[in-house]
Amino acid sequence: MSRETEQRRSVSRTAPRPAPGSGPTPEAEPAQGAEPAQAPDARHLPPALATAVAEFEQHLDVQRGLSTHTVRAYTGDVRSLLSRAVETGVRGLDDVDIAVLRDWLADLGARDLARTTMARRGAAARAFFAWTTSTGRTAHNPALRLASPKVARHLPTVLAVDAATHLMETARDAAADGDPARLREWVAVEVLYASGLRVAELVGIDVDDVDLGERTLRVVGKGDKERVVPFGVPAGRALRRWLDVGRPALAVPGSGPALLLGERGRRWGQRQARETVHRLAALAGVDDVAPHDLRHSAATHLLQGGSDLRSVQEVLGHATLSTTQRYTHVSADRLRASFEQAFPRA
Repeated sequence: MSRETEQRRSVSRTAPRPAPGSGPTPEAEPAQGAEPAQAPDARHLPPALATAVAEFEQHLDVQRGLSTHTVRAYTGDVRSLLSRAVETGVRGLDDVDIAVLRDWLADLGARDLARTTMARRGAAARAFFAWTTSTGRTAHNPALRLASPKVARHLPTVLAVDAATHLMETARDAAADGDPARLREWVAVEVLYASGLRVAELVGIDVDDVDLGERTLRVVGKGDKERVVPFGVPAGRALRRWLDVGRPALAVPGSGPALLLGERGRRWGQRQARETVHRLAALAGVDDVAPHDLRHSAATHLLQGGSDLRSVQEVLGHATLSTTQRYTHVSADRLRASFEQAFPRA
């Protein structure tokens, strides 16, 4: 790994570049909509268990390189598990068996938690005991037979190509007067759609990450994984206009390297980006969409246009191809609907 990449990974864990995070996918992230982990105070655990949790946290952070959000969620879930185990008489990790794990999940289930939350907590327990077994901290893995509720997988919301185009044109037209806030909104939707970024990746971009000549962006995704993604001519125009007119109007001495700046000259936030997308969708008169829906739309339109799954996987930064494959279901469903509507013997 180059010195530059090491420095970027270090910076990505500090305030200037927000840590990306989202839901439970094969990329080992907690689910969107899942409730945050409740982390009991480690002082309530026996010293050996508290030490194991701290070392597991370091393993997730340093060795697996997971996002801050994922590390916090998983360690909170493990503390919850071990706190419950201690209440039932457990004193060491080898005392935990499948009955203790099931009792913990049953206790959580009685609180009517979301299925996504339950699934994440089961995943955290499996990850923890896989680690304790592989590192010799336990002689056996009690979580091998631990089942978690299956989370219903809904097909992502996808704009039609003409609706996505109209949304981009609406943002462009609104920014025609050169207002910095409108220019920022235009470049935000263009880049989200053109490059299929997560909203955390968008707001984490620095000025030096933009290559207008090559029309590429360097982004840091989940698990601090860095990738380079392309963007098209329209997004390039929006970025050029923002860099020439919008950003200089908002920049202050303490702005730092952030590409997108808020009204006070600081790095633009995820909440503001989400609000912008919803507002522009309403202004354009298209279906209400969130930033992640623009990512879904980009992936689906790439596949419909002939891109192969591996290329789309690289653009989106998916850890596994199975995550990308769900977009083939979206395309197939729309093809089937079109077939049934148009073919006389459907």
